[in-house]
Amino acid sequence: MTRLIVGIGGTTRPESTSELAVRAALRAVEDRGAETLHLGGAFLARLPLYAPESTARTVEQQTLVEAVRRADGLVIGTPGYHGGISGLVKNALDLLEDLRDDTRVYVDGRAVGLVVTAAGAQACGTTLAALRAVVHALRGWPTPLGVTLGTGGSRRLFGPDGACADARTAAQLDLLGQQVTSFADALSRTVTTSRMP
Repeated sequence: MTRLIVGIGGTTRPESTSELAVRAALRAVEDRGAETLHLGGAFLARLPLYAPESTARTVEQQTLVEAVRRADGLVIGTPGYHGGISGLVKNALDLLEDLRDDTRVYVDGRAVGLVVTAAGAQACGTTLAALRAVVHALRGWPTPLGVTLGTGGSRRLFGPDGACADARTAAQLDLLGQQVTSFADALSRTVTTSRMP
């Protein structure tokens, strides 16, 4: 059976580094035979602010929830804004509260690869830790490798065509895609899920 890996991440800026990094990780997933779906910055920007008191959902909100419900794994990418997850990405993750009553709660039993981009090393580290904590709260399995990409300085990580222009970055994102795919396969065979009382 073909696995589905869903990518969530990007910014309102077209071709942002975080969006290109998620795409690169998803290409690595595709190279290993899985199907992918990327919900990037432009899509995330159309999501209304999550309101827990309302059950009304837009088409975009339904699309996100259904994609994650079907997913065997995830790749989540965010810029590190002031040492934390961007509001755009956090709003999307907050919407996953809609999965709380599913048989497979939230992202339980699914591998989740994480990518953080930031101009400084401190923001990369604190944002990755925060994103891991969110994934744990959603009962997901963060991959051992979490990719942090420094965007400060003159080094270009991606070319004008969106392809990875830095060998180290390309290798990290390829490994992340490999881990998500292989862990999704392993978890699907070994993890059973149930709702907590």
